Amino acid sequence: MNRRHFIHASGALLGAGMLSNPLDTFSLSQKKTWTVGEIIDTFISQVPNAPFAQTVDTIKVGSRETVVTGVVTTMFTTMEIIHKAIELKANLIIPHEPTFFSGQDDTDYLQNDPVFRAKYDLMVKHGITLWRNHDYVHRMTDDGVRVGVVGDLGWDEYYTPGSRILTIPQTNLQGLIEHIKTKLGVPAMRYVGDLNQACTKVLLLPGAVGGRLQITQIMEHRPDVLVCGESNEWETPEYVRAANEIGMKLSMIEIGHSASEEGGSEFVKNWLNQHMPGLPIFHIPSGNSLSIL
Repeated sequence: MNRRHFIHASGALLGAGMLSNPLDTFSLSQKKTWTVGEIIDTFISQVPNAPFAQTVDTIKVGSRETVVTGVVTTMFTTMEIIHKAIELKANLIIPHEPTFFSGQDDTDYLQNDPVFRAKYDLMVKHGITLWRNHDYVHRMTDDGVRVGVVGDLGWDEYYTPGSRILTIPQTNLQGLIEHIKTKLGVPAMRYVGDLNQACTKVLLLPGAVGGRLQITQIMEHRPDVLVCGESNEWETPEYVRAANEIGMKLSMIEIGHSASEEGGSEFVKNWLNQHMPGLPIFHIPSGNSLSIL
């Protein structure tokens, strides 16, 4: 049946109340199915100089050949996230960070551990494939994690693509902390500096990029404030404290790793919606494993 005949025939069904929209039904009839491998390859094709010879972005559970019924993007694949994916009938989970408790997701020493087995076996039982997307989303033409976080912070108009520096309307350190807490849903965060210090020039480094990079970026850009995910206490926090002790106006806000990069998983969800229309895709924040008393 060609499109015109399909629409004509569907008109009778629409009049009888059997179809809500014949064009929607025709579109659904033409919808493409996607395998895990096709989704991975399509994403990687958008990344300069990819695929990478060395990467943590591999399939940890499941198969490239799996036909995808739905996708969940998140920061960490918690047990709660797995159960939500099962409820949503989504059989592909794309986390940003490790699932099995180490940077490389090493599991050789965990094979008989009940915690590992609970997570791994639950995904296998329900036919879920898990593909980590860390290196590739960071290495897009513009870092997808940073783009997502900037959007979550409401700073799109102050953002220059590819830049770690944003010039925001002047506030003080306390006001900036309150803004970030509200936008990212973080109940509390750590900081170094004077709460009354004026802040306009922001150095944004989500995640845990390491103290050396944080400090060299401070040296290069001389921001009012570094906004980062986390840092070893003996590295950047001590540098910023020493800077204040010699009279420099420099502050640091530590959001927490998970909240500082969750926007990247939302970015992946939006990217998938754009490139795989019709495929059910959900972003579910995993939250922070650490509570505050």
